[in-house]
Amino acid sequence: MDYLPLFVELKNRPVLLVGGGHVAARKALLLLRSGAKLKVIAPNLCDELYQYHQQQKIEWVSAQYQSEQLIGIMLVIVATDDSELNQQVYFDAQARHIFVNVVDSQPQCSFIFPAIIDRSPILVAISSAGKAPVLVRMLREKLEALLPTSLGTMATIAGKWRSRVKQQLQTFQARCRFWEQAFSGKFAALVASDQLVQAQAQLEQQLQQPKNHHQGELALVGAGPGDAGLLTLRGLQVIQQAEVVLYDSLVSAEVLELVRRDAETICVGKRAGYHSVAQEETNALIVKFVQQGKRVVRLKGGDPFIFGRGGEELEVATEHGITFQVVPGITAASGASAYAGIPLTHRQYAQSVTFMTGHCKTEGIEPDWAALAKANHTLAIYMGTTNAQLISQRLIEYGRSSSTPIAVISCATRIEQQVFTGDLTQLAELAAKAPMPALLIVGEVTALHHQLAWFSDKPSQQAHASSRSSLIHFA
Repeated sequence: MDYLPLFVELKNRPVLLVGGGHVAARKALLLLRSGAKLKVIAPNLCDELYQYHQQQKIEWVSAQYQSEQLIGIMLVIVATDDSELNQQVYFDAQARHIFVNVVDSQPQCSFIFPAIIDRSPILVAISSAGKAPVLVRMLREKLEALLPTSLGTMATIAGKWRSRVKQQLQTFQARCRFWEQAFSGKFAALVASDQLVQAQAQLEQQLQQPKNHHQGELALVGAGPGDAGLLTLRGLQVIQQAEVVLYDSLVSAEVLELVRRDAETICVGKRAGYHSVAQEETNALIVKFVQQGKRVVRLKGGDPFIFGRGGEELEVATEHGITFQVVPGITAASGASAYAGIPLTHRQYAQSVTFMTGHCKTEGIEPDWAALAKANHTLAIYMGTTNAQLISQRLIEYGRSSSTPIAVISCATRIEQQVFTGDLTQLAELAAKAPMPALLIVGEVTALHHQLAWFSDKPSQQAHASSRSSLIHFA
């Protein structure tokens, strides 16, 4: 270990900053946020530092650096482009046993600034001992995405409750269980949604619960269309807290890889041509696991409120008094069209868009084909491959031009994505060729695919399905 990581209190402590440029200003901002009493030595100040001086946040010494200026100083940062001056300050500080950092010169540092994830009072610091700063920056970006911005508020509230919890829960193990449940349960969810009064009420309720009682909860999470990178930050945080994940068949293996390793995962999906779990059975599993006190995630492809039966499952949760939250996801139509280079709306080609299911009859009621067949209107059709022939016939029958461009997008947003394009008369033909899952898009905007397609590691290769259609492979 080249450096011992320490968190140092600098409030009202004297710190010297040598340098007046923009790099020095970045260091000054960090030091001021920590409450340091900052003295800056520089012949001139950049705009940021001069503003701090005008606001009396820093003391500015315009005279040249002298070693006597180190007297009484706790910490020194050097940020100039004068290598001789940098070396001199470093030697002077070392001789006086003062910690010193010469920016961008690791050999001239007795301390270094780590990359910081600030969720005050929670702080995470990362360092490579100056050897790989770009790698550290990338790690910081990953952790920034994983750590909720509400962590600081949660820690602050917890600090106010520590004494009371300690008085009521006598053993260390009991207190640990209490806080583990709070930080991964409803209390955390309420803080994340800025319901702070309700969050503290939840702590009170949890504190009054009988021993060994654990309250379960449900999170309905949209997994997006397939690419794990399209899972929302909130969705990632929630599935990594889950103890049980009930997932659909359309949830990609890459997304499932992000579920915490010790969680129980159960496939309850429905998919044409495969064994399906009845909706009633899925509802029963949700109730069963939540009543066992577990954190349950119902993980659905796309968005749970768009052809995902999410509302039906939450109605069941409400009937059983189950606490729940909803994390939206990128719906298939949005993800598929974006990755295929097909804007769903366009000022020139489509002023409106309709999301519809390909199940063309519901209890004998047919869709409003006349409205759906209007020109300059995009249709994004879910679960439509089986009835593609009927959809094509009905749209043409009600006035949609047979030459209307269409696209069938298979395995959208994944590396195996394929986009089949043609006209409305070929919808059934192309749908039959497309591997499942597939989404149908009808409308003039699909003609933009050949111009705007971007999701490919190599140039697209076109093979004609007939004189008016093509197949684009993405690999």
